[in-house]
Amino acid sequence: MQSAQSALPGGKTVLGFPLRGFGLFTSLLLSFASALFTFCLTTMIAIFSLLIWNLGGKHSVDYAISYRYIGLPASLVVLAVALPFFGVLWIRAKFHN
Repeated sequence: MQSAQSALPGGKTVLGFPLRGFGLFTSLLLSFASALFTFCLTTMIAIFSLLIWNLGGKHSVDYAISYRYIGLPASLVVLAVALPFFGVLWIRAKFHN
């Protein structure tokens, strides 16, 4: 059985994932998955921050702020960066083959 390193000689990796050979569907899936992960993570952090703010200072800030002003913009920024990044990787894979 070949290891991942011998299957892709000289290929760069990020956290063990190879950065070449992505198809169009894989590139789109990774782009939208990274945006969804960012949305969930930033929204969770924002909700807990607002919870601490509301409990600590006797405030009543609406939790919808975490979705509208923190989670959605962060995920759109990640999507705007991830789509071209994975698109370039897909185009490089097309020209390389």
